Amino acid sequence: MTIDDEAARPARPAGASTPAPPAAAAGDDWDPLATQRTPADPPLDVLLSGTVFFDIVFTGMERLPRPGEELWSKGMGSSPGGIANLATAAARLGLRTGLVAGFGDDAYADWMWHTMANEEGIDLSASRRFPDFHSPLTVSIAAHGDRAMATHGHDLPEPLSTLITRAPAARAAVVDLAGETSWWGDLVRRGSLIFADIGFDQTGRWDVADLAPLQHCHAFTPNALEAMGYTRTDSPGAAVRALADKVPLVVVTDGADGSYAIDGSTGEEAFCPAVPVEAIDTTGAGDVFAAAMVLGTLAGWPLEERLKFGSLCAALAVQQFGGSLAAPGWGDITDWWRSLSSAADAGDLRAAYTRGGYRFLDGIVPDHPVQGRRRAQGTFALRSDAGEH
Repeated sequence: MTIDDEAARPARPAGASTPAPPAAAAGDDWDPLATQRTPADPPLDVLLSGTVFFDIVFTGMERLPRPGEELWSKGMGSSPGGIANLATAAARLGLRTGLVAGFGDDAYADWMWHTMANEEGIDLSASRRFPDFHSPLTVSIAAHGDRAMATHGHDLPEPLSTLITRAPAARAAVVDLAGETSWWGDLVRRGSLIFADIGFDQTGRWDVADLAPLQHCHAFTPNALEAMGYTRTDSPGAAVRALADKVPLVVVTDGADGSYAIDGSTGEEAFCPAVPVEAIDTTGAGDVFAAAMVLGTLAGWPLEERLKFGSLCAALAVQQFGGSLAAPGWGDITDWWRSLSSAADAGDLRAAYTRGGYRFLDGIVPDHPVQGRRRAQGTFALRSDAGEH
């Protein structure tokens, strides 16, 4: 289902997702880790926690409104946002994904719970619905690479840390250094690899003490601005080297300028240029990249391949509107690979060069049709189905 925007790039024409049991991966017909799974594996591949927002994105506007001005947009999309961006990205890549979050009892929460649990296959068994509590909401206006947002919400009636202990065990967890850290040690003791991120420091202090919880972490994935701020360096390359002393795996992303990484557990160092695309909406691109890195790490892929796969997934996401529901599934990845290969076989030199760097996809992408993935939609309904439109 696409957003209600005649100028929008069309989604894959495949049918909508069918309901899946919560413990299943989103792509039940394709599991990239299938050959590595054992009966001793925990029920989840990755565990997440955080706030789920109901996102409304207005698109196709020539500019942002001025104070007191009303502008009509050409289209709009709605989707689960916040931590749902990362959860959906992980589930669509075939990771068995669990989310610990608090939900309200309003219609927004009904739709977001249904979308994530029944259509994306995200395990919400440790999440909770709170009575007389409404969903946080964000309205975003996108115009020519810029955006403005307004958000409303309230603190949950109880902290998420009280719900974490109910979550199934997971091979990995993705956390925010700025959030609660008291439960990280328990995850490590349960065998989870911790992947940490951090946000922009609004205070401008970039206090190195903020990085102390990295002692529990396997990986740290800041963007270039954050990494340089905390390390007092003047380049992403210098920042990644400074951070490599703190965690086994450090990845510094620099948007269209690529990504830098050092994996001390394998001795690898790598740089990956970004896949050049015309970005429509960058919301959630970092979450898609992070999910791809988790998959590649659990799969044991070489560091360079992990970076390239993350860059590709992020590039596919930014060509769609809608945050979480812009995340690519294996159908999108396979379509890109087959289209690139066809162009290379037809003599396109640029395609041939790009294909050379992504040959590893031959052994990863499915060789059969897989489920299509829902895109952001103009409105929400509990029984909506892309096959009906």
